[in-house]
Amino acid sequence: MAANNRRMSGKKGAQVGSGGQRRRGLEGKGPTPPAEMRKGHKKNRVAGAKAKQAVRRPTARGRGGKGTSEMVVGRNPVFEALRDGVPATTLYVQQFIDNDERVREALQLAAERGGIHLMEAPRPELDRMTNGLNHQGLVLQVPPYEYAHPEDLAAAAYDNGEDPLIVALDGVTDPRNLGAVVRSVSAFGGHGVVVPERRAAGMTAGAWKSSAGTAARTPVARATNLTRALEAYKKAGITVVGLAAEGESEIGDLEALSGPVVIVVGSEGKGLSRLVGETCDHRVRIPMPGGAESLNAGVAAGIVLYETARRRA
Repeated sequence: MAANNRRMSGKKGAQVGSGGQRRRGLEGKGPTPPAEMRKGHKKNRVAGAKAKQAVRRPTARGRGGKGTSEMVVGRNPVFEALRDGVPATTLYVQQFIDNDERVREALQLAAERGGIHLMEAPRPELDRMTNGLNHQGLVLQVPPYEYAHPEDLAAAAYDNGEDPLIVALDGVTDPRNLGAVVRSVSAFGGHGVVVPERRAAGMTAGAWKSSAGTAARTPVARATNLTRALEAYKKAGITVVGLAAEGESEIGDLEALSGPVVIVVGSEGKGLSRLVGETCDHRVRIPMPGGAESLNAGVAAGIVLYETARRRA
């Protein structure tokens, strides 16, 4: 009996009730929120910092999309691309290649630039990569170009306290002309070039070479619809000036070049398309006493950019 009393003495007696308060406390407050929403959590602080940065300036760089990767083939083209600073990710070299001077120079340039992978590949593999082109044992892979958005160009100018100076190309299909325009925009203090997404030259290796390295610091934006991009510029207070052989005035008479301006250059021969021409605030011509019917895009853009820079000096 005593033993039984000792065993039972460890049991707890009746407890005073909590009135249901503990039960309500155990009901919980729903599922645990993600880390980004929990105050004090590292991910919450990071998310907050990114949100504040986006509010300060909605940087849109890269919204213009990316181009396609490209292969530069042949010993001279590969050497010239490396020498002229064309971006590259990989240099493919054929196994057992004849190690002539041009091959050695290309390998040396790739090593000096850094960041370019050197890959040795058998000839059949290079043939496959280049669709049977005469690659001469050297193939250079150029990464896709990351285009800006048209809004980025004007935003960058205003951030620097400057009036935007932008060139838009309408129907220019030669990458060398695009590169020449990029070079002129850089030379005369412009803020970038806008090209249409379709039926127009893009930033290929040829455009990079023609830009003489200025493409590394002068952004090129790509517009899904050039007419809508020009209308957006107009709504932002930027004057759109189109170059046309039948323009109403000459560039030397246009006061609008002193302020924020987009200069639209059409293709050689066809000029501005109808919709783009109708969208322009002004259509001006370049006087040509020599009697030439037209200028290529690179030369025409350079002349107007010079006149604009002269007025702003």
